[in-house]
Amino acid sequence: MGRVGVILAAGLGSRLAGDNKHASKPLTCVGGIPLLRRAVEGMAKAGCARVVIVVGHAKNAIAAAFEAQDCGVEIILAENHRYDLKNGVSVLAARAHIGNGDFVLAMADHLFCDDVLEIARNWNPAPGTAALLVDYKLSTIFDMDDATKVLADGDKILKIGKTISHYDCVDCGIFVCSPALMDAIEVVYAREGDASLSDGVQALAALGRMHVVDIGDGFWQDIDTPEMLAHAEKELERRQLAGLA
Repeated sequence: MGRVGVILAAGLGSRLAGDNKHASKPLTCVGGIPLLRRAVEGMAKAGCARVVIVVGHAKNAIAAAFEAQDCGVEIILAENHRYDLKNGVSVLAARAHIGNGDFVLAMADHLFCDDVLEIARNWNPAPGTAALLVDYKLSTIFDMDDATKVLADGDKILKIGKTISHYDCVDCGIFVCSPALMDAIEVVYAREGDASLSDGVQALAALGRMHVVDIGDGFWQDIDTPEMLAHAEKELERRQLAGLA
């Protein structure tokens, strides 16, 4: 089957949508192209010929948006009926479509330059491990309060979370994983009745099996608020004028 891509697109996206509760954050345009379309094209650049989009809120709008489009990859929609829970539940909703091979996991509301996607394409996780692409360029982070922080020791993750006080890099929102990450999330979900992606990462980290991969000079940006959207638009325009992918 080859490597599969998974894109999480089930959430409400309320901070970006504001009062428009029917808006679909993944279909928000950045640089004239919907975020989700960018994410699907990014998965192709990361070496995925098959992409599972996990939907929940505004699922019909997302389905309609991709119904007649040729994105160059096979697209499967997987529904998370409990998108009111944490994002780890969306990861689990994709499991039936992944098989036992490696997969690339990304958020629908993140932008990545081609250099970052190439790093994901070339990373091959060892059995029982997963890797998170991270940014050590802390001074360039647009909204550090919102960022998911990571404390690493060499190439291993020690801690992850938005509120940890000691960290040296930031989660970029793209992972390359063996099925072990799914297993770790399932354990937390069975115990707690809910689970975040970070919970699964932390569980693997406790076993010494969660790695970091430095994106170097690569560009990425998450789009959670109108301010982040405006910043991303400006950065895309700057990069286009500079001839950067």
